[in-house]
Amino acid sequence: MIPDRIIEQDTLKTDGRKTAVEVRLPWYRSLPAASVSEVEFSVDGVAAPADSLVWTMNGRDWRLSELEGVIDEWWFPTDSVVVTGDIPVDDPDAEHEVRVALKLYIPYIVTDHGVLRIEEHNEKTMKAVAS
Repeated sequence: MIPDRIIEQDTLKTDGRKTAVEVRLPWYRSLPAASVSEVEFSVDGVAAPADSLVWTMNGRDWRLSELEGVIDEWWFPTDSVVVTGDIPVDDPDAEHEVRVALKLYIPYIVTDHGVLRIEEHNEKTMKAVAS
């Protein structure tokens, strides 16, 4: 719905091995953390392994597999989360192509096929900052 705002510009951080970026909710209403179905994060075409992804929201860290039952933490449209994964970035001073794809359930919209699931992605070019 709002895919061009998913990645926060100039928020790419790396320690050379792990890389992170700030991500905004591509929906107009808040969603519980359990609404996050899938996340993909890549830099310069190198995807973070799914099992390395960490979702940081409201000061707490979760593996993606842990979000499924989290209904007491909410992602608000005005707040960014941090997605971190194992992506080596050798030259932080260079421009990097950052891509994030999200699949989210919208729990309060039920269709003939079940709960609505949206798929959004965004790509931006930016330099990395050492973390």
